[in-house]
Amino acid sequence: MTSHTSTSPVNPESAGASADIAPLESVRPQDDLFRHINGRWIDAFTIPDDRAGDGAMRELFDTAETKVRSIIRSVVDDPQEAGGEGQKVADLFSSFMDLERINELGITPLEATFAAIDSAESKTELANLLGRLETEGIGGLLGGYVTADAKDSDIYALYLVQAGISLPDEDYYFNDDFAEVREKFLAHVQRMSGFAGLGEAAGITDAEVAAKVMAFETALARHHWDRVATRDAEKTYNKHTIAQLRELGPGFDFDAWFAAVAADIDGELETVVVGQPSYVAGMAQVWEDTDLETLKVWLRWSVLTSTASLLTDDIVEEDFDFNSRTLSGTPALRDRWKRGVGLVESLLGEAVGKLYVEAEFPPAAKDAIDHLVDMLIKAYEKSITELDWMSEETKQRALVKLSKFTPKVGYPVKWREYPAEMAADDLVGNVRRAARAEHARQITRIGGEIDRTEWLMTPQTVNAYYHPVMNEIVFPAAILQPPFFDAEGSVAANFGAIGAVIGHEIGHGFDDQGSRYDGDGNLVDWWTAEDRERFEERTKALIDQYDALVPAGLEAGQHVNGALTVGENIGDLGGLSIGWKALELELGRTPTEAEAAEFFAAWAKAWRTKMRTEERVRRLSIDPHSPEEFRCNQVVKNMTAFHDTFGVSESDAMYLAPEARVTIW
Repeated sequence: MTSHTSTSPVNPESAGASADIAPLESVRPQDDLFRHINGRWIDAFTIPDDRAGDGAMRELFDTAETKVRSIIRSVVDDPQEAGGEGQKVADLFSSFMDLERINELGITPLEATFAAIDSAESKTELANLLGRLETEGIGGLLGGYVTADAKDSDIYALYLVQAGISLPDEDYYFNDDFAEVREKFLAHVQRMSGFAGLGEAAGITDAEVAAKVMAFETALARHHWDRVATRDAEKTYNKHTIAQLRELGPGFDFDAWFAAVAADIDGELETVVVGQPSYVAGMAQVWEDTDLETLKVWLRWSVLTSTASLLTDDIVEEDFDFNSRTLSGTPALRDRWKRGVGLVESLLGEAVGKLYVEAEFPPAAKDAIDHLVDMLIKAYEKSITELDWMSEETKQRALVKLSKFTPKVGYPVKWREYPAEMAADDLVGNVRRAARAEHARQITRIGGEIDRTEWLMTPQTVNAYYHPVMNEIVFPAAILQPPFFDAEGSVAANFGAIGAVIGHEIGHGFDDQGSRYDGDGNLVDWWTAEDRERFEERTKALIDQYDALVPAGLEAGQHVNGALTVGENIGDLGGLSIGWKALELELGRTPTEAEAAEFFAAWAKAWRTKMRTEERVRRLSIDPHSPEEFRCNQVVKNMTAFHDTFGVSESDAMYLAPEARVTIW
């Protein structure tokens, strides 16, 4: 490759920038590419009061949200066919926007549920009610979802995972750093209890309600797996018969719970996949050790907090105050219409998505992305073939897996139907009916053949994903806009932004967990032991690199969790590295100095972000993605092409010695 030695500022406008902001010339790309490209914007930008952070991704979200609002408003304003999807969208949105009725109803929509909890005379009855509430979207002690069986990827299976806690993860219940959060949580539960009369119903004070909730959730949290452990595909695949599940957690009445959860299934539910077996055992013991009245107190709390965003102004404000102001540092609640759009998207997303695609995603855009996907796959083929650390045996299996990737771009070929009834005057009922309908759709698929046309995101979602069991990469229409993709932008910029994102998602098929699935999506070991060991040596080096990183403005101990973020870091490094190789294939030559600079500028601009300190700290604990500054800088540090492009030398802050650079794919 030709050595590039550019020391001049790169131009973000030529890199498909969505804002005309020049680079920060006081910071050289050789010292900090992220701040060179984004520093002027970071210095000038003020995070809106209704959000915890902002940036390039959020700009696309705002654009999509505004367009979806326009679509919904047009549906609301125009007469719709009775019972049709348009009418359902209109009624759901209208029910959320009818604040006068919501405040008038108070907690009346929850009274029947509270009465059912109060009337339970045994833990068996309460377990059955817990299962019924699971079908209505109310958080319980176990989370359940239906997806392809990781060891028999042609059929659906029911997965059970740990749940039951209100704070972001188990660490919040024990770590001294979160002592203040725990105190605020107690005060929050007490105030919410007062609004809903939870203490009065239980014959105790609201402070006692809070204490019981905290004690019960703390007991559950002791059995939670941490987020690093829950990433492990092998450890979290534990198939159990229902009889084995009973033996695992004898203190909990699974038969009563399944009688509600699996009521829509024809025949018997035979097996489940348990994500965290020790949690199930611990949860069952906590359930057995806790008196019935305390369990009722906690379940009332679960119903209230799960439904809070749909209730009166005072409950919504209190819910926001803790879950957003305290946990994320967000000063102000989002406008009601924005929250209404979000609700419609979550419950009737593809009904809106059809209209969004018609208006916003021309066929030419899909053709362009299809071509980029093809080039990225070709670049991966070339890279895998040329790897010097992998045996020919494993290379061939990797290439077979790559050949079986299914790209999905823009929108699904088959749209989802939404059978639940909606009423303009019944917000909580709308949400519960939608949840029940979706639960029935999911639970009745168990044991059936996989629908490979299904999408897990709507076209208007600003994101992308790789599904290891489906072995598919999915790119919704809404992310295919500047600064990620610009039909009028340069080839280099598009490969540095959306090309790298495509490469990132493909790379998840070969990260520390995705690499454990074969081309058919089955959790089987297709590596030689020697190749797996060499792969893990490289991933360990990447973990060590990221463990040493502390986001700007935080204290030394508040560093990235390299083990938690390793999968995304592999995706980022592989995505940009393969994006570079794909650019070389597209051009048929080594990129010029200007093209190389555009490529890296586009990558930096894509991760432009500014975030509140509280939110950054929260994400360090729970987010498998590294902070955006490191998604930019730490990735390019590992690329020789970056060092060559900008003539990075040993005295520069972005320099990483060749022997320390990690190359995986």
